[in-house]
Amino acid sequence: MSAAENQNRRLLRARDAMDRDYAQRLDLPALARLAHMSEGHFSRTFRATFGETPHHYLQRRRIERAMALLRDPRSAVTEVGLRVGFDSLGAFSRAFRAIVGVAPSQYRDRGLVARAPSCFVKAWLRPVGPGEKAVTATPATRISTPETAATGTATPETAATGTATPETLTTVTPATAARETA
Repeated sequence: MSAAENQNRRLLRARDAMDRDYAQRLDLPALARLAHMSEGHFSRTFRATFGETPHHYLQRRRIERAMALLRDPRSAVTEVGLRVGFDSLGAFSRAFRAIVGVAPSQYRDRGLVARAPSCFVKAWLRPVGPGEKAVTATPATRISTPETAATGTATPETAATGTATPETLTTVTPATAARETA
């Protein structure tokens, strides 16, 4: 095994630990120990390999999980923040807004209906990395399929058979939502 392959394996070991234990208290020294590197070398090589710092990667993973939990309208923002590894509501809200572009409560309350195969939903709703464009909060987005066009809502049955693509996304504004419910 070459030195580059060995280094990549060690970096992947640390990244896998972040993916698996995102809710735990992970710090740079612990991750560097997992990769058998000094803290500075680990941080530099992680960024060069994956395009973001270990801290940004871990934050993005936590926010990804929080976004999934916040799709349930009954979820409490504070509970979600603590569950994904943030120490306080303030830290969670700040990080969520920086990555997603809206407050966690707005994200939860905006009524996103995205019933489609989970691979599509994950791709469309994935939080952005550093320097990428953030998702906007309003207007809400709804997946349109032939089945949902008639009813205006997606059900688990139509999600399983839907042919949702990025082109079939439609924008739902308060005015169009009022027309749909009337």
